[in-house]
Amino acid sequence: MRNAAASAFAALVTLAPSAARPAPDEEALGKAQGYPVCRPSANVPTHCLVGLVSRRDEVTPSRKVARASEARRLRRADAEPDFRYRWQGTTAGLDDYLATHRTTGLLILKGDTILAERYQYERNATHRMTSMSMAKTVVAMLVGVAIEEGAIRSIDDPAQRYVPELKGSAYGETALRHLLSMSSGVRFSETYNGTDDVALLARLSVAQGSAGGAATVVPFGTRERPAGERFKYASGETQVLGLVLRGATGKPLADYLSEKIWQPMGAEADASWLIDKGGYEAAFTGLNATVRDYGRLGLLLANDGAIEGRQLIPAAWVRAATTPPAPQFAPGRVQGLFGYGYQTWILGGTRRQFALRGIRGQFVFVDPASKVVMVHTAAGEIGAPVAELVSLWSRVVEQAH
Repeated sequence: MRNAAASAFAALVTLAPSAARPAPDEEALGKAQGYPVCRPSANVPTHCLVGLVSRRDEVTPSRKVARASEARRLRRADAEPDFRYRWQGTTAGLDDYLATHRTTGLLILKGDTILAERYQYERNATHRMTSMSMAKTVVAMLVGVAIEEGAIRSIDDPAQRYVPELKGSAYGETALRHLLSMSSGVRFSETYNGTDDVALLARLSVAQGSAGGAATVVPFGTRERPAGERFKYASGETQVLGLVLRGATGKPLADYLSEKIWQPMGAEADASWLIDKGGYEAAFTGLNATVRDYGRLGLLLANDGAIEGRQLIPAAWVRAATTPPAPQFAPGRVQGLFGYGYQTWILGGTRRQFALRGIRGQFVFVDPASKVVMVHTAAGEIGAPVAELVSLWSRVVEQAH
């Protein structure tokens, strides 16, 4: 049980201040309707976006990821630093950024100290923000834990060793190594147009459109190039890794995450993970958690998987997962601003930095050297540019270092 001082601190920071000025597009995003949470669909109405990215598990079946019995304390800085960054020839600050972006939550940490915490659209520190594809990095870290425990023998094993239902299929015959680096060579389209393969995967999994489990990836069975040859982002790879973890450990992903990471890292709130009709988690997208607990996860990764002297994720695995595994995965070789590791995005530059990333503006940026973490959740447009957010992140690291 927490002592009186810790309880008082928790009460003090339960709700953080929101940005004072109006948030961008708030009327279009559903302010007058109380930011409703609507049933998910391939084409989400704009007025439902805020509700969907912050209350997704209220309209989609999910499994609880149990919190810690005692939360890891996060202190608050005496004053928020005046973070300034350059963008398109002008100097801007956090308020300027928030005034022009559909940010639902923004948290900047240095170690266990909160330097800045903001929310928009009537969201607050208790809302569980949906991860989108940030869940992919969590899956990769659980693979590292399962290898350390001996549940998974090697990343050179084919997926079918742990998921017999995939035996003889393209995904089943792919080594975990290539699933981790999004280089299976299996044909999979991910363009977010509502008719692509990721839309089909979503229908078969979170939309309960199949029996669940292996049935969610059966349609994706054509290999178009040798495994390991080229990076191609494909959510099907992560879905298979989730099935591998379930087969190897005998535990649902939500339970395994709670036991191995969420509780021991000191999560302050229960998270949730969306499930399919068979009770299997949607590994590629379905985690929902508070902004602060995403921050705690970022701090854990900043410390190479350790907390207070306890190694939750093998340090060598965290470093491998956050480093390009081959030259073709390096920043500049992968389309866009980032490179790729094991289900984790790699930032360019001379120092090691990486990010968990999801569509519509979900990010956890991590700088291990300075122990600075920035969490950004949003109700943005699909495919919206992220260069300004990366510029902000770069200056945050410089100013907080």
